[in-house]
Amino acid sequence: MDALQDLMIGLTSFVLYFGLSLAALLLFKVAYAAITPYDDWQLVKEKNTAAACALGGAIIGFSIALGSAASNSVSLIDFAVWALVALIAQVIAYFVVRLFMPLISQRIKDDEVPAGIVLGATSIAIGVLNAASMSY
Repeated sequence: MDALQDLMIGLTSFVLYFGLSLAALLLFKVAYAAITPYDDWQLVKEKNTAAACALGGAIIGFSIALGSAASNSVSLIDFAVWALVALIAQVIAYFVVRLFMPLISQRIKDDEVPAGIVLGATSIAIGVLNAASMSY
């Protein structure tokens, strides 16, 4: 009976963390779209490879950090705080790349794949570093 009770507790935690993760991912997508001067999803629908690389890298980078937050947090509130930190880190990454490549937004809109790859790779790198830094 204890095994079943433990399973139900574990399943409940999974549902809560996974549900909050999906909500955080949706919030991230909305926030990321708000800071970019172009419509990411529309560009991807129009087969813009640069936008797909940039957006895909941002989603992967955020998800890496989010996974670490879920693994290392001690409560749902703790997880939510670290998810917010991960979101902020990704936004900062976007603006740092813009410092070094001021025309990156236009280049992505123009489907210049190297620009999309640089932004996407930077987003993934920030996600990995962010995830590695989430420890107690």
